[in-house]
Formats: sequence, structure tokens, C-alpha cells
Amino acid sequence: MDPTPGLRERKKAETRQAVHEAALRLVVEHGLDAVTVESIADAANISRRTFSNYFAGKEDAVLYGEEQRMGALVERVRAQPPGMPAWQALRVSIEELQEEVGEPEREWALRTRLARRHPSLLARQLANHAGLESDLAAAVAGRPGDVPGRVLAAAFLVALRLASHVWTEEGEARTLREVIRETLDQMARPFS
Repeated sequence: MDPTPGLRERKKAETRQAVHEAALRLVVEHGLDAVTVESIADAANISRRTFSNYFAGKEDAVLYGEEQRMGALVERVRAQPPGMPAWQALRVSIEELQEEVGEPEREWALRTRLARRHPSLLARQLANHAGLESDLAAAVAGRPGDVPGRVLAAAFLVALRLASHVWTEEGEARTLREVIRETLDQMARPFS
């Protein structure tokens, strides 16, 4: 089977990305509370109904890029050799993902700052992370290590979230990759 998505799937992905970009831009310009689903749909040149086909709400549209990156992380963890210890599989996977996509763009910092300022966005982000936590726990299940997969996945995600906050608080003085490494090193001490 051809792994390349067909035209229809590519168009859907392009529309989803356009809606995400419009949502993020509008929220940065006007604030989350001032932006409506209708204004996002208008900015993306789609109907309100089409918006609803892609996202449940404006928070989901704003956080889409983060969800994509986290989904890619889960796939990377699953692809690690089965005998690799769980914490190492998580560390290697985030390194590989960062290597592939490079340093996060300005968008990552924007989402982090927005989530800290808007409770509804933070709530949606935390709900997404709960789902991600389950996916990561399943991905590390059965790997060598003394810490249960669910605890390890939760600790890993807390470390990533903390690193994002530190990175933005520092005014992005260091790369996010450096801050993530440092935070994961600190977090790993009890797991080593």
C-alpha cells in the first residue's frame, strides 16, 4: 500500500493547518476571548460548518500544532527497539523528533504563553496531555525499567511542560532543546 496520502487527505491536512495558523494569529493579535470560531473560519476562508469538521473549538485549533508534534513523539517511542529501557526510549524519541523538525518555531513559544494566560486554553492543553500520557504509557509498556509506564509518561510530560515554561520565561535565551535536555537530566536522576 502506498504510504503517500492522496489528494483528498493532503487537502484536508492543508485546511487543518490553515485553520490552525489563522486561529493562532488571531488569538495572538486579539486575545483568546475576543476571537470567535466564526472569525477563525473567515480568516481561513472556510465556513463555520467546515471549521467544526476539523476542530471542536478554537482552543483545539490553537493547539493543533502541539498535538501533531506530540503524536509524532508517541510514534517515535513505539518505533524504538523493544529492549530499550522506557526512559531511554522517551529521551531518544524526543531527541530524534527535535533533530527532524529542528528548533520549535515562534509558534511553540506563543502557545506556551497563551496557555499560561488563558484558563480555557490551559484546560484544553492539559486534557490533550492526559490523552498523550495514556498513549506514551502504552508505548513504553513492557520496556525494561522499574518505574510503571504511567508514572514515567506523566513525569516525562511534566518535564517537557516545565522546560517549555522555563524556555519562555528566559526569553528563549537558550534553545528549547537545551532546556529540555537539562530538565530531563534533572528528572531522570530518580529513574537512573
